[in-house]
Formats: sequence, C-alpha cells, structure tokens
Amino acid sequence: MTTHIKQITSESLSEAKKIIFDGGVVAIPTETVYGLGGNAFDDSAVEKIFAVKGRPADNPLIAHVHKEYDLSNIIDYDPPYAKALREAFLPGPLTLVYPSTGKVSPCVSCGLNTLAVRIPAHEGAQAFLRAVDIPVVAPSANISKHVSPTSAQHVFEDFNGKIPLILDGGACEGGIESTVCDITGDIPVILRPGLITKEMIAGVVGACEEYTPALQEGEKVKSPGVLYKHYAPRCKTALYTDTAEAVNACQAEKRAGKRVAVLCEEEKLPCFAREGVILFNLGKTEEEMASRLYGLLREAEKACDTLIAVKPTKQGGKMTGVLNRLTKACLSVDIKH
Repeated sequence: MTTHIKQITSESLSEAKKIIFDGGVVAIPTETVYGLGGNAFDDSAVEKIFAVKGRPADNPLIAHVHKEYDLSNIIDYDPPYAKALREAFLPGPLTLVYPSTGKVSPCVSCGLNTLAVRIPAHEGAQAFLRAVDIPVVAPSANISKHVSPTSAQHVFEDFNGKIPLILDGGACEGGIESTVCDITGDIPVILRPGLITKEMIAGVVGACEEYTPALQEGEKVKSPGVLYKHYAPRCKTALYTDTAEAVNACQAEKRAGKRVAVLCEEEKLPCFAREGVILFNLGKTEEEMASRLYGLLREAEKACDTLIAVKPTKQGGKMTGVLNRLTKACLSVDIKH
C-alpha cells in the first residue's frame, strides 16, 4: 500500500469519504493531535483501527462528529448540564461521555453502554466530518504507546505503507489530546485531563470531579488514556522533579558514553547549559508546553540515547494535562547514578 499525504481540498475529501465508506482508514487533523479515522458504524473498520495501531482491545475509542450532527442518533440521554458544556467549549478539545443508543459498533466502547463523543474545532476536521456526515472514531494516529502525532509527517513516520491517505491540516495547535469528561452522572467527572480544565468545567456547571484510576478486577475504563504507558519516545527516559538530580543523571549518562538530551521549561535550561547535552525547550506558558511536548519527544528519540525530562514548576490547570502526558511518556526505569 502506498500512503499519500494530501492537502485538504474537495478532491481529497471525496477520496477520504470513499475510503471511509469502503471500510478503510484515513488520518485526519484536529486541533489537538492527528487521528486515525474510521466509520463508527462499521465493525470491520473499527477493528482495523485497533489492528493497525496495535491498540489494546479494552481501550475505548472516541466518536468524532461535525457541529451540526444530530447527537440523538448516537446518545441515549443528554444530561441537563451537557448543553451548557457544549455551548461553552464545543467545538473544541473536550470529549463528553454519554449513555449510548448502541447504534455504533460495540467495538467502539469495548462493550460498554456509554459513548465518548467529540466535536473538534479544526476546520479541516469539520470539513471532513461534514463530507462523511457520520460519526468517525479517530484515536491518535500513532502506533499504540508511541508519541502522539501533531503533524502529517509524524503520522507518515508511524503508518507509511499501512494506510492509504493522510489529510494534511498543518501543525496541531493544542498539542495534547482532548479532555475526556464523563457526564453520565449528576456531576461531570474528568477521566482524562486536557486543555479544558476542571476549574473551567466547574465554572460553567457549578461542580466537577476528577477520576483516579483504581479499577476493580474485571472493571472496564470509559476513556482512552487512562491505562498503560502512553506517548513514549523510542529512547531511554527518566523524569525528575529536582533539577540537581537531573544534572547528576546527565553527567552519569554521559560518563557511560550515551547521547543525552534534556527536556525542560525555558527557565531551567541554563542549569544544563554546561553539561554538553542536547537541549529541548518546552517553553514558558501552559499553551507553549502543551503544543510543543509531542513534537519535542519525537525529536528527542531521533537525537539521543537518553532523554532526561524535568517537571515544569507550574502545577494545576492546563498543566495537569501536560504533566499527565509527560509522566506517562517517561515511565521507563529511573536512571541510576
């Protein structure tokens, strides 16, 4: 199979629509990360996504729809506060988990009676979703557990020869996956943090809780990104809170003959300037750190043997999502020194 990267035009959208309705898979841009899209009603298409990604079968998918789509086709109940959330944040990087009508493939939610739904803000994604006019499941367009893609080239690096078409919508501005919020109860519960924060949601509907994974045996998760190591570069990684410890780790790895890189916020870069390591600037603001994270992780895996990451000083708010991704990306064994 030959994989083509194409700009979003009426011709490429027609091609993408044909692939989707033929049961195939198309990579699409969103404002967060690129997604690997397939027909949510088609069992074989959904199964194909799991197969090509190497995704665990118990990790549910998110259905993407355009902003005019009639949600009553796919959700069984619309909680009273859900409309306020949609008006405040959608289209945008927020996924809402509803009770499902059961009309989409059971593979989408891994047998659960809920369905995660997202309305992306990216104009290219909206054009694609209007063209197909059906729910499209679109997990991040990367090999499972690898760093999520924020450009068409990132998708190509993981899926060249495995999918026919990548719709190129430019660099993703958001940079980390959407916030996933369970709205099947009286109070919204964040299952996966992102750029729409707990405080922002509570500010609209009065209250919001955060889910802490503590699954009982046999219990299934309602959201992607809850279990497993995720977002990981293909190099040795370690994450430090203390900058001095990170400097010591750099020195130890260099003595061992390793190519070493450091990923940290801009204000901490001078601490590593004399260590003779590759420096990756995560940025100053929450938005910069979110948008740069995955691209820098992909650069790092090509440039070094060992990546030393340092946790940003700022906590809470949008940084909750950034730290969630950074921590999951660096779950390999700590470096000894």
